[in-house]
Amino acid sequence: MIEINKNYNESNLETLKRIPDNTIDLTVTSPPYDNLRMYKGFTMDWMDWKELIKELYRTTVKGGVVVWVVGDSTQKGNESGTSFKQALFAKECGFNLHDTMIYQKSTPPLTHNRYEQNFEYMFIFSKGKPNTFNGLREPREYKDNRKKKAFGRNKDNSVDLGFSSKNETRLKRNVWKYFAAGGANDKIASKHPAIFPEKLAQDHILSWSNEGDLVYDCFMGSGTVAKMSILNNRNWIGSEISNEYCDIIDERVKKAWEEKRKEKDNEAPTLFNAHN
Repeated sequence: MIEINKNYNESNLETLKRIPDNTIDLTVTSPPYDNLRMYKGFTMDWMDWKELIKELYRTTVKGGVVVWVVGDSTQKGNESGTSFKQALFAKECGFNLHDTMIYQKSTPPLTHNRYEQNFEYMFIFSKGKPNTFNGLREPREYKDNRKKKAFGRNKDNSVDLGFSSKNETRLKRNVWKYFAAGGANDKIASKHPAIFPEKLAQDHILSWSNEGDLVYDCFMGSGTVAKMSILNNRNWIGSEISNEYCDIIDERVKKAWEEKRKEKDNEAPTLFNAHN
C-alpha cells in the first residue's frame, strides 16, 4: 500500500510497484522527450518507458485515463517518432488510444528550414471506456441564423458545429492552446527547466476525473499536477527522482494547501431556516 497526497523522491517504477492493481483514476504526465532537456537524476531510455507504460496499465482503474504529453527530438532533419512508438506500445499493453490531442504552444521555438514547430501530442490512453468525461466548453466563433441545419446536435439539442445563434458555447475541440511557459510568473516553479502549464493540467484533471479521485504524475517535476489536484479537490500521488525538484514540489504543494485553506475560510456560512 502507499500513502496518498504525497510526492515520493524516487523513480516512478519504485513508486508504482507499491501501488495495487486498479488504483489510479487518472495519470497526467509529461515524460522527458528523447532527452531534449537534461533533468537532474533521470534519463529516459527505451526500456524505461516500456516498463513504465506497463505499470501504468496495471495500476490504472478500469475506465481510468492516462494523459501522456510528449514531443519528439529532431536530429539531422529527422524526427525521432518516439511519441508514436510510445502510443503504439500503450495500445499493445491494452490501453485504448481514446484521443490524440494537440497542445499548441503560443511561443514556439525557432527551427529554421521548416515550418515552425509549435505543438506537442497529448495522447489520451484509456483502460476501456473512460469512466469520466466532464466535457469542457468554449465560446462559439460563429453564429448562423439558418432555420435548417443538417449537422450534429448537443444534448441540449443545439447544433454543435460552431454555427448556432441559440447557444453561445460548444464542446471544446481537441487542439488546446496555452502559453508555453505556463508557470513563468511562479518564481518557485520557474526553477524547473520544463514547467507544465497550470491550465493544461487543470483542464485534463477536470475533464477525466471527479472530486475525490486519485491523480498520479510519474514525472512530477515542478509539482503542477499536485497543485492543480489540490485546488480542484482531487487526491494525488507524485514521483520525482531529483532532490532539487522535490524541494520545488514541496514548496508549491504547501502554498496550494494554504490557498485551499484560505478559500475554505472565505466560504459563506450555510444559513438555516429557524423554523426547520
